[in-house]
Amino acid sequence: MTSILIVDDEVQFSHILTRSLSQYGFECQTAHDGQQALEKLKQQRFDALLLDLKLGNDSGLRLLPQLLTLQTDLHIVVLTAYASINTAVEAIKLGACDYLCKPCGSAEIIQALNKKLANAELAIAEAPPSLERLSWERIQTVLAEQSGNVSAAARILGLHRRTLQRKLLKKPVQQ
Repeated sequence: MTSILIVDDEVQFSHILTRSLSQYGFECQTAHDGQQALEKLKQQRFDALLLDLKLGNDSGLRLLPQLLTLQTDLHIVVLTAYASINTAVEAIKLGACDYLCKPCGSAEIIQALNKKLANAELAIAEAPPSLERLSWERIQTVLAEQSGNVSAAARILGLHRRTLQRKLLKKPVQQ
């Protein structure tokens, strides 16, 4: 049986994901912040770890190297509702095996957990990303550079703070 540690600050999401993956034969435990995750990893070995990119006021990217220090062969899949190319690249550079955008289904997560190697046959998009998508990624990059400080990010982007907050409440543009 594969043991998985789910690290996500959304308690309800963690509960639903645990129940769903348990039905497929996975043994799941949860942690709702970085400190809990590190403690559980010190106590027990896991086969895989599902890591939320945004853990309250903390970042899964900051936590990722610490997790791999405790268990170097850990298969980490990053899950996020705040997907961007920059964070995907950084997650992979830091040692994540895969990067999935929320909402994603159990089948997609299980496929990522079972995948051991990169896919060289991955289809390349026919068209470049839309202007809206590029805008969303730029906002996420600046926000990450400012450690989540909306006011500082708004100043850099030349937006009013409330305008930026409204943009952040919208779901990411897929194309």
